Amino acid sequence: MKLTKGIHHIAIKAKGIEKYNETVNFYTNVLGMETVRSWGEGDNLGTMVDTGNSVMEIFSSAPDVFGEGALRHIAFDVEDTDACINAVKSSGYTVTVEPTDIVIQADKPLGARIAFCIGPVGETIEFFQVK
Repeated sequence: MKLTKGIHHIAIKAKGIEKYNETVNFYTNVLGMETVRSWGEGDNLGTMVDTGNSVMEIFSSAPDVFGEGALRHIAFDVEDTDACINAVKSSGYTVTVEPTDIVIQADKPLGARIAFCIGPVGETIEFFQVK
């Protein structure tokens, strides 16, 4: 029996209000995600943005030191990988892998166009366009 229905949300913690505002701006203005809800006051703020099939929480209250976790990257299902990377570049963020076509060799091969960048709080983001 399957106990899960899918991913409800991903959480990102920014260190302080300045990084929080930059992170919210990146996901809403650079990548075009819509704000679902915002809350909090002072130094403890939160925003949820619509990723298309789940939401991402962005918090302003991250610890001073980030631990190494198992999460390697966030992959967004996109219509146009190149347009995403152009938006990232024009906003001054680092692209780590330029758009490239791949085929995932599996029992059911999957063609895709992918690219990677680094987000405002150091998160690795993949843009994944199924071909």
